[in-house]
Amino acid sequence: AQDGTRVELTIQRIADGEVSPYLVDELVVGDRLELRGPVGGWFVWRPEQTEPVLLVAGGSGLVPLMCMIRARQAVGSRVPFRLIYSLRSPQEQLYGPELLTGAPGLDVTRIYTRQAAAGAARPAGRITPEDLANHGWPPDFEPHVYVCGPTGFVEKAAAYLV
Repeated sequence: AQDGTRVELTIQRIADGEVSPYLVDELVVGDRLELRGPVGGWFVWRPEQTEPVLLVAGGSGLVPLMCMIRARQAVGSRVPFRLIYSLRSPQEQLYGPELLTGAPGLDVTRIYTRQAAAGAARPAGRITPEDLANHGWPPDFEPHVYVCGPTGFVEKAAAYLV
């Protein structure tokens, strides 16, 4: 919660995973958990920032970026956000209804890597420099850019952005 009284977890269930099946199928309200921050470090968008924002998410890397989208909406910020969300297929989308309704000033582009959505203009495939150029901000806008996802995805997307 915005007031610091609640933590929301987003769990992507991996069928043969060691932890996610337990968290999705067994965990109940009242169970105690011990949490630590992200392994790779952390980053924050602050409402006083006025530059446009580009969020580049790979799979469950959308989770921390969604926090930024929600924080922007909660404070009524008019800073324009663009989200480029790379995911395997439409069935794997996180926050589906929330991202579909969107918010004023939030543009969402989905890049499907294995199975494109019906009627998608772009065929399935990994994110490319052209995707980032076509759906991101021009460099002279000097956007704040946040990239989150699996290590290989982050390294590739960051290299393309640079």
